[in-house]
Amino acid sequence: MKAGAGPARRGTAPAPDQQLLVLAGGGHSHALLLRLWMMRPRLRPQRTAVLLVSRRSTALYSGLVPALVAGLEPEAACAIDLRELCRSAGVAFLQAEITGLDLAQGALLLQGRPPLRFSALSLDVGAQTRLAPGVPAPQTVKPLEPFLAWLGRRLAPPDRPQPLAIRGGGAAAVELALALRARGLLPRLLLRGQALHLGSAAAHRRAEALLAARGIAVERGVEPNAPAELACTGSAAPPWLAASGLPVEAASGRVLCAPTLQVQGHPQLFASGDCALIAAAPRPASGVWAVRAAPLLAHNLRRHLADPGRPLRRWRPQARALQLLGDGGSGADGRPRALALYGRWCLGPSRWIWRWKHHIDRRFMAMFPAPAEHRRRLAQAGAAAEPMACRGCAAKLPAQPLQAALARLAGSAHAPDPQDAAPVLALPQGSTLLQSVDGFPALVADPWLNGRLTTLHACSDLWASGADVHSLQAVVTVPQAAPPLQEEWLLQSLAGVRSVLDPLGATLLGGHSLEGRDGAGLGLSLSVNGIAPVGRHWGKGPLPQGAVLLLTRPIGSGVLFAAAQAGVADAAWIDAALETMQTSQAPLVPLLAQHGCLACTDVTGFGLLGHLGEMLAPGQAVQLEAAAVPALEGALALLELGLASSLAPANARALAALEPGGPVQLRGPAAAALQQLLIDPQTCGPLLAALPAQQGPAALAAVRGAGFPQAALIGRVLSAPPSRAPASPR
Repeated sequence: MKAGAGPARRGTAPAPDQQLLVLAGGGHSHALLLRLWMMRPRLRPQRTAVLLVSRRSTALYSGLVPALVAGLEPEAACAIDLRELCRSAGVAFLQAEITGLDLAQGALLLQGRPPLRFSALSLDVGAQTRLAPGVPAPQTVKPLEPFLAWLGRRLAPPDRPQPLAIRGGGAAAVELALALRARGLLPRLLLRGQALHLGSAAAHRRAEALLAARGIAVERGVEPNAPAELACTGSAAPPWLAASGLPVEAASGRVLCAPTLQVQGHPQLFASGDCALIAAAPRPASGVWAVRAAPLLAHNLRRHLADPGRPLRRWRPQARALQLLGDGGSGADGRPRALALYGRWCLGPSRWIWRWKHHIDRRFMAMFPAPAEHRRRLAQAGAAAEPMACRGCAAKLPAQPLQAALARLAGSAHAPDPQDAAPVLALPQGSTLLQSVDGFPALVADPWLNGRLTTLHACSDLWASGADVHSLQAVVTVPQAAPPLQEEWLLQSLAGVRSVLDPLGATLLGGHSLEGRDGAGLGLSLSVNGIAPVGRHWGKGPLPQGAVLLLTRPIGSGVLFAAAQAGVADAAWIDAALETMQTSQAPLVPLLAQHGCLACTDVTGFGLLGHLGEMLAPGQAVQLEAAAVPALEGALALLELGLASSLAPANARALAALEPGGPVQLRGPAAAALQQLLIDPQTCGPLLAALPAQQGPAALAAVRGAGFPQAALIGRVLSAPPSRAPASPR
């Protein structure tokens, strides 16, 4: 890949980043660290790029999990939106599974991705349930997300209480048993010893009395291998920490740290939360110490990155912490109560202690960006309802200036072919070499994911033409930064490209690299080559009368990412959209061919209505089933608020096709939000294929069976073209 240069930097742009700080995990310490940087940006490490890596885009606040299990709180009220928190703090968010650490290379190992090299690393990766060796492994409480999914299935039959054996006797097990009792289950605690593990005789007495009052049995002296459905037996750090060669406590696998929170023997590594242990002042895993470690972590990270030789602050955590243990409203009156545990003291259970606990928990959650629903209410009448300056394919040039420029070029011998992919060369045996080019400013801050999304988007031009992707060249723009950082951005971007090409047997031939000047960020443009076999080179149109229109997946990515940029999109909506967008549509090409595909296009920047218009010859008409058009979760709700992508106003010209006598007839009621959905610009959008009517149902079943469950037949062609005319420019 060639290197390129640009003009000299002008003005007073910020100094480029020189280091990379990776925050591994979205635990309480890191969440509070991000909040601090959000509120006080000057406290962020200077000239340092920061990435947060987490397997999920949200983090559950541990203090509210028992209330969530008891059905007292919805999950949204207990979740910290890490993606929004990162956006607000100026930190890149990478959703990936961490699998290990390469100490020799100074790199974090990620599932399905290249190692991520860092200048400094902070570990806050939480814990998992500790199981004794050789003990049968039931469902575990940690990690929380699989447990909550299991609980949802376990609660499914509501007709009568179901027994549930829980292995464990600590505070978490007691609180969990009470919460599950509130949900109608009949839990019992299985203890290896004779007593609960709550730290004091007073706590044991009151907790046992509370359990007995709620009808929860406590079985003592139970063999370790006794059958149990759920384990809540303490916590242990993820095993990859020890496997990576870090110093750990033998029993729990928690990383051993100095009072500065630096890992012993590794001054560039920091650790906090449930995965870490200060060797000189060991404390049990608890959110209390994770929360209180955050200010020290922020200070020491900033100081270390500014001058690794400077001494750091030391911390000795408090000897004990207050525990507030709720009963989940499991009493006969359904009114929640709680115990207060501190050292050898125990108070409650009482309503006022529960109210105290509830106040503390809500105050903690109030420190983070409000739930997206609340932010949307605030935006409804404000500036956030204005079209956002979007990225991805929503950053493409509007149709009007593009068409005007191409019209002026029309007399030239070099006027472009208006199809999705241009024929380049007729190959032996009748196949055709096709080529297309695409690219846009990074839609997401994650360079690997951006590389994957951009490649899938660019390849869709070839798939819409019936071609198999053969090869690709890339032009990658990376921000101004120190060479090691630019190397990392380039590597991750190209690895994202390869994640699409390798399963297809396609080749990354090479390309060009550029340094973004004047604050330009990550960008990627791709030239894609494909081969259409004999009889499988589809054009956009014109469409034969009676053909049915199949849309391979839902639309709405434009408004969703505009809303994400404005901070008003639910994390679950963006997660679901990205999952859809990351799915390759390559397997659909032979399926469409088998069912007699007549014409096809990919729905991208001009929206469904704009690209459908490109398929129609003058004088043709189609009928769209308004209710059949599938939408990504949340898209219609956002459109109803008046949110829109920055390209949507220009795309609105296509709405003229819906006017009486226009080429597109809507069948069924079409609210304003649905009409806006039809012009929403798409990144990694669906294929829109015209098929013989008799093949429509079978084709739909085949596409859904291939992993596209929201594919739909959305319309039919009403009239044949009067003559074969070229489609409008793309």
